[in-house]
Amino acid sequence: MISFEPKDLSTGKLHSYLLSAVAPRPIAFASTIDKDGNPNLSPFSFFNVFSANPPIMIFSPARRVRDNTVKHTLENVEAIKEVVINVVNYDMVHQASLSSTEYAKGVNEFDKAGLTMLASDEVKPLRVAESPIQFECKVNDVIKLGTEGGAGNLVICEVVKFHITEEVLDDNQVIDQEKLDLVARAGGSYYNRAKKGFFEIPKPLSTLGIGVDAMPEEVKNSMVLTGNDLGMLGNVEELPNQKEIDAFITTVSEHYPNIKNMSHHQKHSIARNYLSYGDVSSAWKLLLS
Repeated sequence: MISFEPKDLSTGKLHSYLLSAVAPRPIAFASTIDKDGNPNLSPFSFFNVFSANPPIMIFSPARRVRDNTVKHTLENVEAIKEVVINVVNYDMVHQASLSSTEYAKGVNEFDKAGLTMLASDEVKPLRVAESPIQFECKVNDVIKLGTEGGAGNLVICEVVKFHITEEVLDDNQVIDQEKLDLVARAGGSYYNRAKKGFFEIPKPLSTLGIGVDAMPEEVKNSMVLTGNDLGMLGNVEELPNQKEIDAFITTVSEHYPNIKNMSHHQKHSIARNYLSYGDVSSAWKLLLS
């Protein structure tokens, strides 16, 4: 075996080893608000449940390794000591990934990820309507584990109310894990889906994806494209230009001779096929043709 002492590794290397070795990890999709009432939404995989009586969950928005800055979520829970922890299932995983993009303070990640804001009953932060289980929490404490890049901040949350969609419950009101279909985080770009194994999602662009809110209305409100499809489409720096679209039409004209006259429904169905292979560029060119 190769052995290491943490002090001999760079923080980035140590961080990579830890995330790849301790996996898969559940995801806390944390909804918070700042002191001015602006919503924020971000996923965290340093997360778990630690007590049933009282019901306690802990997640950790760590200081960024590259520049030692802190995340908006941490600033928010220190100012407004409330949070909603939403679970992430497979149907929304691409949208959750998109929301982890480091948008500027005050940008609403609900809008960027194409997710629906739902009022909470006991706390100010909003729930994610698409999440099958949502935990409204009061923040009991924030424990700082260090001051350097990579240091965690344990946000100790007490559940005051939670909501479960009936679709994931069996006849005895027990959660059916297969219906819930949760995803978990692993190292690099890997995720894990219950009973399905590992899969990859490209990391959000450091140059900032356009987000769902910047899409044409017929795409954003598609009756064909799923939340995951929109999450993939939102993780592009810019939309293709007309020259790129025209070149694409010429290339695929043999297979789709009437592409310009297709209905939105037809284009969206074909775009889904491109997205199933991870070909976001072709999907966008088709959608905008």
